[in-house]
Order: sequence, then structure tokens, then C-alpha cells
Amino acid sequence: MTVLRFIPLVLLLAASPPLTAAEAPPDVAGSIGQMVFGLAVVIGLLLAGLWLIKRLSVARGALTGLKVLGAVPVGPRERVVLVEIAGKVLVLGVTSASVRTLHILSADESANLVGPGDPGKAGGDFPGWLRRAMERRNDAR
Repeated sequence: MTVLRFIPLVLLLAASPPLTAAEAPPDVAGSIGQMVFGLAVVIGLLLAGLWLIKRLSVARGALTGLKVLGAVPVGPRERVVLVEIAGKVLVLGVTSASVRTLHILSADESANLVGPGDPGKAGGDFPGWLRRAMERRNDAR
């Protein structure tokens, strides 16, 4: 008689439709795996884009022909910078608030800046040149 008690339960289970995909319990491991894979793809695309931008970008100053020859600090936030552009050499005073042109040299005058330690390189003795130029300026007054 005990077997007869379970017959309605067996018939009920047999008559119920099977579980569909929407009713199936979620696969947590598969979901996490998909999420990690998607994140890796997005990070990979970002890194590839950054690398491509770096490779295709033009170097700073290369387009304009600007070349920094030397710099000398004259204060905590001030410096004098020697810059070559279009065959001329500019002596610039650079502060945290502004940049001013102090002097413009031609290519002939800039050749005098070659120091004994750096033959053939303009700006080799820039601190010495600046000192001499300041002395000449003070003597002229």
C-alpha cells in the first residue's frame, strides 16, 4: 500500500513539462567567464589604440623645426632658454607666468657659443655666454 501513495506524485511529475532555458538555473561560472573575457577584449583594444596613437603622432617640435639648445636656471622658477628656430637662435626668459624674448641671435653669432667641451655643438657653453652677455650689458650702462 505504501507504493500506491506515490503514484499521484509520479503522475504529476510525468505530466509536468520539462524546464526550458529561461527557467534553468543560471550558470554563474560561465557568466563570470564571459564577463572577464569581455573585459580583457576592451582593455586590449584600449592598449592597442594608445600604442597606435603613440606611433602615429608627430614628435613635439618636429613639425615646427623648434630645437631647445640649452637652459640655465636663474631662480627657483625662472630660467633662460636657448631655442633654435628657422635659422635663428632665440634667448628666452621663462617664468611660471610668461615667456619673453631676451635676445635674437643669427646663425653666425650662435656659432660663438660652442664651448671647449662640445666642439661643433651650439649651446655647449651657454652659461659662459650668458655671463659674458650680462657683463657686456652692464658695462654698456
